[in-house]
Amino acid sequence: MNILHIDSAITGDASVSRKLTADIVAKLTATNPDATVTYRDLNEGVPAIDTDWFAAVRMAPANPTPEQQAIVATSDAYLAEVQAADVLVIGLPIYNFTLTAQLKNWLDQIARAGKSFRYTAEGPEGLLKGKRAIIGYAAAGTPFGSDIDFASSYLRHMLGFIGITDVEFVAADRLAMDREAGLARAQEALEKLAA
Repeated sequence: MNILHIDSAITGDASVSRKLTADIVAKLTATNPDATVTYRDLNEGVPAIDTDWFAAVRMAPANPTPEQQAIVATSDAYLAEVQAADVLVIGLPIYNFTLTAQLKNWLDQIARAGKSFRYTAEGPEGLLKGKRAIIGYAAAGTPFGSDIDFASSYLRHMLGFIGITDVEFVAADRLAMDREAGLARAQEALEKLAA
């Protein structure tokens, strides 16, 4: 089993989503001791896609400049980690009702036509099938799955768009209202998680 462990919280050791992802990975590796884990902390910076990215990655010039080669190499590295993974464990801290900018940037880097999805006569088809994603969701005030939770459904949709439809959530929500209850809900979900 190859596990890709993704964190994006800006709160360091105080992060609940980082604790959740660490606990999920620990459960997976306890059951699968031969598993390999690749860790990526998106808080260290993920370039946003822009005009230069579009020119280098989407337009794929025949003779790319060194700068374009570097842009492609960065995007390819993110995508290769996902392609190699059997299980993605993704931290989803909620800031201002949605996912972090770093996580959005990462999704933009890996949503690549012809690489992670393709367009067909029936519509888009995800190319990264057969993978599982487990999401560590943490929110101070946003109830998981509520009308003001714009993150979980978006992440589920984006993962499905690239072919990852086996998506589970371990959610610690409403932590500012009742921290103990929110953490207890997450622990209960973690215990039910099939490793």
